[in-house]
Amino acid sequence: MIETTVESIDLRSPPRITPETPVTEAAHALRRPTVSALPVLEDESVVGIVTESDLVALVAETDERPATRAIMSAPVTTISPTATIAEAAETMRTDGVKHLPVVDDGVYRGLLSARTLAPYLSRHRLEIEWRDEPLRLEASEGRELTAGD
Repeated sequence: MIETTVESIDLRSPPRITPETPVTEAAHALRRPTVSALPVLEDESVVGIVTESDLVALVAETDERPATRAIMSAPVTTISPTATIAEAAETMRTDGVKHLPVVDDGVYRGLLSARTLAPYLSRHRLEIEWRDEPLRLEASEGRELTAGD
């Protein structure tokens, strides 16, 4: 599969927010077309993530406007910058997430999204298992064909 590491691609750096950031401020940041998730940091540690889905759920469930802490997803699945693109894609698939904060020794380095990964991954993974010699075929009458036929 692909051996490219997370640290070798251009990571996005969306605005960072804190758990105490008003949810309306987070909503304004998410209105930008290039921002689909916001990492929530305390000091330099990722403690949560807020996505468009989190805000939609808030609006659907209540009229309140709490701090980000109330709607952020936590704990957060993170990935190391030395992980491969394939590992990142598998982590997203198994954990059901579209965004992975990249964390190096507990320090936030950027945000990796499924959209960022897409150009690096094949849509289909082709696995072929040979069950016979590659150039040995059988004709419909049961006669063996060779490469010269």
